[in-house]
Amino acid sequence: MSDKKQNKRNRNNNNMDDDFNPKFRKIRKKVCVLCSDKNFELDYKNPEQLRKFINEKGKILPRRATGACAKHQREITLAVKRARHIAILPYAQD
Repeated sequence: MSDKKQNKRNRNNNNMDDDFNPKFRKIRKKVCVLCSDKNFELDYKNPEQLRKFINEKGKILPRRATGACAKHQREITLAVKRARHIAILPYAQD
């Protein structure tokens, strides 16, 4: 192999692994709070607890933001909706 081709290969590789790409870093998967802590009880009558799962406008955060599993995300949604219905949490904030 000629020196020209070898230099080009080294320049493109930059002494990094072939599968390394800084755009696609591995992101650590969030662990479900409710699954990991067995003592954690979700209660619709506790607004301080539910505020972790809603944003500043009062919207329910998605699973990718809360890190909850599908089962517990459904429970979170139900608890927030119940708390809104009995006026513990607002439907929307200004």
